[in-house]
Amino acid sequence: MRDQKNRVRQAMRERREAMTSAERLEKSRRICRSVRDLIRDGETVMVYSSKDLEVNTRSLIGDLLASGNRVIVPIIVREDVSLRLSYLEDPSVLVFSTFGVPEPIGSEIPARAEDVDTIILPMLGYDRSGGRLGYGAGYYDRFLARNPRIRRIGIAFSCQEAEKIPCDENDIHMNLIITEEGIVHSDGKC
Repeated sequence: MRDQKNRVRQAMRERREAMTSAERLEKSRRICRSVRDLIRDGETVMVYSSKDLEVNTRSLIGDLLASGNRVIVPIIVREDVSLRLSYLEDPSVLVFSTFGVPEPIGSEIPARAEDVDTIILPMLGYDRSGGRLGYGAGYYDRFLARNPRIRRIGIAFSCQEAEKIPCDENDIHMNLIITEEGIVHSDGKC
């Protein structure tokens, strides 16, 4: 299973890298607008802070903060392969940290998983049944397994779609998957 996932990861990385920066940015804006339309007033949203080549979440974070939604970002803890949570009130405090991910290191405002209503997740690949392929360490799958009540929205570019994502018992499916083409998967529970 691991080899199969790694082959799919490599193919998805190559597809994503084939896009120009301008294409990624325009498609990211469309994805973030679609996500924003699904967020309810007063909802607390955990959203990843994007790094290069991922769906850029800067505009989404800004829109959520401007709308009065509370925003939580994950901080990667390599030692125990977990996520520590921090409220984000000002995106300017984000600094490049673990794996090149912007995190609020030195400006953390502790948050709890119980505070999260919806989580926006990065994906290297996805399929239309809600399968998500991450980067392989399982940070998000572990977090979601401990917090199953959180609404899960995966975002990716349409070029990252696979016919079938190889999944095992530890992989958590998404409630919704959104690309620049709109919602491409919904489990009907959102």
